[in-house]
Amino acid sequence: HGRARHMRHFYLQLRAASTSGSPNSGLVSCEWLKDELSKPSSEAPLRVVDATWYLPNSAWAAPAGSPGAEEEHKQGPRIPGATFFDIEKFSSEHPDGLPHMMPDPKLFAEGMANIGVDSKSRVVVYDRLGLFSAARFWYMLKVCFNHPNDVAVLDGGFLRWQQLGLPVETGPATPQPVFDSGDRWNYTPERCWDVEKVKANLTGNSSIVIDARPAPRFQGTAEEPRAGMKSGHIPNSLNVPFPDLLDPQTKLLKDPEELEALMMINGIPMSDITDGDLPVVTSCGSGVTACMVGLSLHQLGMPLKNWAVYDGSWTEWGGRQDTPVEQGPSKPFKSKL
Repeated sequence: HGRARHMRHFYLQLRAASTSGSPNSGLVSCEWLKDELSKPSSEAPLRVVDATWYLPNSAWAAPAGSPGAEEEHKQGPRIPGATFFDIEKFSSEHPDGLPHMMPDPKLFAEGMANIGVDSKSRVVVYDRLGLFSAARFWYMLKVCFNHPNDVAVLDGGFLRWQQLGLPVETGPATPQPVFDSGDRWNYTPERCWDVEKVKANLTGNSSIVIDARPAPRFQGTAEEPRAGMKSGHIPNSLNVPFPDLLDPQTKLLKDPEELEALMMINGIPMSDITDGDLPVVTSCGSGVTACMVGLSLHQLGMPLKNWAVYDGSWTEWGGRQDTPVEQGPSKPFKSKL
C-alpha cells in the first residue's frame, strides 16, 4: 500500500496548493468561475447549469413560498447565462415509481440538447442549497455518460456565489438554443447499480457500499422522510453522512485533510480505494447525495472508473420486502474475497 499512500499524499498536496480546485478534479471555486466567465471565449464553450433539486420534509426542502426550483431559476437571481436541468423531467420511469432514475441515452441526449451541452462543452454545475444536488448532474454527465470535456461542481454553489457578491441575473432567463448535435452519448451501465447488483454484492463484499444519509437514518433511529420506508441500512455498508463533508458555515467542501480524516473515522479503507483495489458504490435516500460522497472521494484520489451509485438507493431498498436490513452503527468493513 506504499504506492497508494504516496498517490493519496500527492492528491492532498495538489488540492491544498490550490484554493480554486480545477475542472479536471470535478470541483471549481466561485472565484474561478467568475474569472472564466469574464474571459474571451477562445476555449470550448463554457455552460453553467443550475441543477437544483429540493428534498421535501427535510432540511433541504424548498424555502417557504418557493415556486419550485425551475421557476426560481427562471425568475432569478441566478448565475449569468445559466440554464436549468431538471433531474426529475429527464429521468427513466421505474415500475415502482422511484424518483429521478438514470435516463437512457436517448432521453439524456434530449436533456443535453435542451441546455445547449454537446461533446465540446465545458460544464460547471451548481445548486441553490450550497452543495446538495449538483454533484448528481456531474456524476450523470461525466461518470455515466463519459463526457469528453471538463465537468465540475461549483464549490459552495449559489449560496457562496451570493455571499461573495458576484454578478447575478434576474428576470426571464434567455433560453439556450435547443439543438441536436448528433452526439451519441456513451453510457456505461457499470457506473449505475440496480438492486440486483447490490444484492449480489452482499455475498462477497467485492465492492464497498458507502451510505450518505445522516447517521440517525443509517442506524435506524430516525424515520425516513419518505413514508413507508424501513429503517436502517444495507448490510455491511458504511456511513459517511453527507452533511459532514461540508464546512457548516460556508457550505464549501471540506479541505482534503479534513475529508481524509472523516473517511478514516468512519472506517473507510482509503488506501484500498485510492490504489484501485476496492471499487466503491455510494448510496443515500434516492441517489442524489450519494454523488457528494463520490465527489469527495475523487478529491482524495479515487479513480472515477472504480465508482458507481446505487440508483434506487434507500427509496428502493427500504421499500422492498426482499431486501435485508441492518440497524445500529456500521461494522468494520471486511471484503470476503
